[in-house]
Amino acid sequence: MKTTLNDIRFIDLPVIEDARGNLAFIQEGIVPYNFKRVYYLFDVPSGAERGGHSHIAQKQMLIALSGSFDVVLNDGAEKRTYTLNRPNKGLFVVEGVWRELQNFSSGAVCLVIAEDVFDENDYIREFDDFLESKR
Repeated sequence: MKTTLNDIRFIDLPVIEDARGNLAFIQEGIVPYNFKRVYYLFDVPSGAERGGHSHIAQKQMLIALSGSFDVVLNDGAEKRTYTLNRPNKGLFVVEGVWRELQNFSSGAVCLVIAEDVFDENDYIREFDDFLESKR
């Protein structure tokens, strides 16, 4: 299946509002795939970028738990930028899409909910190789 940026979408996370503070949660059925790994990026220095790769067979959802950052996605034919700045919105990113994370605000935290455990063989780390894989 050839994936495109049309397969990317925001997912609203359930929020329980309370005068003492809000609670958002993620559980089975909210994320459109079974997930096996959760990790987060924090203390990203000003001007630094993360990502710079594509996954061959892994879906992910990215959430700005704190602060903001941009997710630049490229499917080999089109490029779009998504700004994440709300902890109750996840960006669902399918496999076969190049991703770069940039413009991290001070104190930004990016949570990633990954479909599978880390496997270096699932990564394409060179943009030219990614473009070749899309042909």
